[in-house]
Amino acid sequence: MRAPLVNFRRLQVAAPWPLVWTVTFFILLARLIALVVRAAVLVVRHWRAWPAVALVLLAVDVYGSHGWWPHLLVLAVVAASAGVWWWRSRESFERLVVLRVLSWWRRLWVYRRQWHEVMSLCGLVKKYDGGEKLPKLLSVRCTYATDEVVLRMPRGQNPEAYHKAARDLAYSFGTRHCRVFSGRRRVAPPRSGRLAWLLRRVDAIRFRDRPRQVWLVLIRRDPLTRIVKPLPVPARPDFTALPLGTREDLAVYCLRLLATHVLIGGATRMGKGSVIWSLLRSLAAGIRSGLVRVWAIDPKGGMELSIGRPLFSRYVDDDWTRMADMLDDAVTRMRARQRVLRGKVRVHTPTVDEPLIVIVIDELATLLAFLPDSDIRQRITQSLGMLLSQGAGLGVLVVAATQDPRKEVVSVRDFFPTRIALGLTERGHVDLLLGDGARDRGALADQIPLSAKGVAYVLLDGQPEPARVRFSFISDDVIREMAATFPAPPEVQPEPADTPAPAVVKARSNGNGRHTYRPTPPKQAAPLLPPSLLNALDLDATPNGGDPR
Repeated sequence: MRAPLVNFRRLQVAAPWPLVWTVTFFILLARLIALVVRAAVLVVRHWRAWPAVALVLLAVDVYGSHGWWPHLLVLAVVAASAGVWWWRSRESFERLVVLRVLSWWRRLWVYRRQWHEVMSLCGLVKKYDGGEKLPKLLSVRCTYATDEVVLRMPRGQNPEAYHKAARDLAYSFGTRHCRVFSGRRRVAPPRSGRLAWLLRRVDAIRFRDRPRQVWLVLIRRDPLTRIVKPLPVPARPDFTALPLGTREDLAVYCLRLLATHVLIGGATRMGKGSVIWSLLRSLAAGIRSGLVRVWAIDPKGGMELSIGRPLFSRYVDDDWTRMADMLDDAVTRMRARQRVLRGKVRVHTPTVDEPLIVIVIDELATLLAFLPDSDIRQRITQSLGMLLSQGAGLGVLVVAATQDPRKEVVSVRDFFPTRIALGLTERGHVDLLLGDGARDRGALADQIPLSAKGVAYVLLDGQPEPARVRFSFISDDVIREMAATFPAPPEVQPEPADTPAPAVVKARSNGNGRHTYRPTPPKQAAPLLPPSLLNALDLDATPNGGDPR
């Protein structure tokens, strides 16, 4: 028998069993504590599932004791209560029950089921250490028309990647439009009462800034395919929130007109008139009371604005000189108001004595680029520059529309803080009107079809991402009724000044058979000398009454 290669008996060492059992105990205890902590975190994280779990356990216990009939009785009572609730308060029932059930269902069936596949195919998954880091789905909140999906980006990403993948995400989840927001869409509500201090601290944690979270708003049902009816006329216009139309999430779009100028850009027959008349409708009550004075300029000969002539305190559509005079008069009133308010307030508050002056220009490019008279065009450009640079805080505002937003056509484009992009003809016009990168952030104004007149992209306060809205359609009959119901108080409009006759041009020969045309210099009505020198050089008489020297 051959000897073994290794003699294990000589290598045996007495094992310290107390130490082995002690180490094993502490390892198992640490594993147990980690398991309990993980379970506690899971339970706390899914606290909303506690009632469902409790109901399931209770239903199983009741079924084991009494069978199916208690469940049928509870279902009948719940159905009857839900029917009465829906009958008495349908809005609250849909908000608190239907939309929450819909959010739960769409999170599980639409988003959670295909989340990894969609994120991978859209290029939003990051590779790290041999594995994948994909965005984490946090919550889904449904409204009547949209799904608001909140996700947390993996490290190494920024919201720009989601802006670029917005269309891919929309079609992947079965919709046509997807809006990407990098900031929180709702702000903390105002708190009052005894517990306001506590609620404010809770809101400070709840609504704190989360840079790694991204909000995807997918349009489940596009409400902007239908024409928006004229909105009710406010009894007193709120210049910080004028209702003009409907947003894609079915909320009312309100324009802040106070201390700003508005530029409306859109191709022909894309709804610029809807924006102007919706704005005038929201100001109608203030126009009738004298709180708002609307001065209108229609370079197209009155084809757009003349139908609502009673709404305007001043109106010009056929005389370029009178248009320039109106803008010069607006500058004069602005400077006078500036002298009164200097050192007192920073933003003018409209009153009947000092009303808000809104200058509406239907086609701005005609006045700035295509006007045949260069002198009048220069006057208009200078007056508009003064109004746009100084008139916002003084209550002299400009609302202008144009078909071409290029700088060489609308030279004062950058002085309009608020801009509205209707359907445009070229891709580059979107960034020219709304700012660089607006199209990459979702403003597809060049893809608005001709059938969607009045649909536009706007920038909301505090959000860099554009929102999609549709302005109300105001028919000619509604405009006539509005003009008859809310006429503007009479205002004295200065008569146009008589233009001087042109100088007589005479032809002079230069000796070689050609004639050079030079205007005849005007005759001097009096010598260009001061009175003191005129008295000293008087040739008609001397101080002593003698003959002149």
